Amino acid sequence: MKSNLTPLGPKADKDTVRRSNLSLVLRAVRDEGEGEATRAGVAARVGLTRAAVSSLVEQLLESGFLTESGKTFSGQAGRPGTALKTARTGPAGLGVEINIDYVSVCVVDLAGTGRVRLTEHLDNRGTPPAEVLARAARIAARTLDSAREQELYPVGVALALPGLVSGGAVRQAPNLGWNQVPAEELFAAALTAEHPGHQALPVRSENEANLAALAELWFGGLERIRTFLYLTGEIGVGGAVVIDGELLRGAHGFAGEIGHVVVDAQGPRCRCGSRGCLEQYAGQAALLRAAGIDGAGGLAVTELEQRVRAGDERAVAAVAEAGRMLGRVLSGAVNLLDPDAVVLGGVYRNLMPWLAAPAGEELGRVVSGLWSPGGGRLRASSVAGDAARGAAALVMTDVLADPVAYARPAPA
Repeated sequence: MKSNLTPLGPKADKDTVRRSNLSLVLRAVRDEGEGEATRAGVAARVGLTRAAVSSLVEQLLESGFLTESGKTFSGQAGRPGTALKTARTGPAGLGVEINIDYVSVCVVDLAGTGRVRLTEHLDNRGTPPAEVLARAARIAARTLDSAREQELYPVGVALALPGLVSGGAVRQAPNLGWNQVPAEELFAAALTAEHPGHQALPVRSENEANLAALAELWFGGLERIRTFLYLTGEIGVGGAVVIDGELLRGAHGFAGEIGHVVVDAQGPRCRCGSRGCLEQYAGQAALLRAAGIDGAGGLAVTELEQRVRAGDERAVAAVAEAGRMLGRVLSGAVNLLDPDAVVLGGVYRNLMPWLAAPAGEELGRVVSGLWSPGGGRLRASSVAGDAARGAAALVMTDVLADPVAYARPAPA
């Protein structure tokens, strides 16, 4: 009988085991929080002996990944432990979000703390992709300079891009007008041109909603929620699915394109070529149009929020209708995937007080009966859950997985 089991690999040697244990210890300190970790606490958490953890901690201290900061007192008998923290200098991640009307660049350190942020509001629609990516590289180069002033050295770049992203390219981004754009290659070349003489950084790319969902998972205070749907409302409507703490990517990496679920086959034409897609009813442009607000971007969205808070009938009705359409599509997704929560980000976050009731009414029809209005499963995203930060943190997952590979050599 033919077996589908993966063949066993070679037995791990001592070096491989130690590298794995270094990762365990570093992640344990990072997860414990500022100044709360001790050698004894880490040993109990990771299941290694105190002596083994002490040896690993010493290596991480010497390599600059950890620092010590005084004593901690557990309230129990015994000597106080020396507090351990992830270093505020050293390896860092660079995240670059390219959206329809802005570019945002973020640097995070080992703890996932955002240390540098630059955002420029730019209308990227109709601009050649190479020019947009070159703009982003110029902003990224300035961000790298600021990071190095803080003794942070980014070890990689992650691009957060709207649309279908796979194999280093944007296969399709209807709202940008991009098709088959080799985004990683173009950005890497532009960043090298902006920073001649510096070592080239590896570049990866991911859908922006996926990275915003990861930021929400890692930094958004979701507590024990590990399975959720994430929607971000920008010019388009992006979506991501997180199952047990992992992104659901689909067979080709395109899962989560909820903005192009058809609500009404006879509805308005969408940029993707279909009719009546969700973003034609709940996207930023649709919301502003229905509210009677001219323009686009941050200023127009701020005006929408102000009108809704003031009780403007047309603006309130526009948001309520968007909420109903979101709820209809989400109820189908919830029936299919059975998540613990739905998180709404982007422009939806500040509009939640007016979106929640109509969306919740539609979600109340979910067959499980678990989504009654006001049940707390529909929630706004946190301010920490943005795609640029998620992209930068994604780079740091590689550092945390194998710190030895990113240790700077000791000075001669």
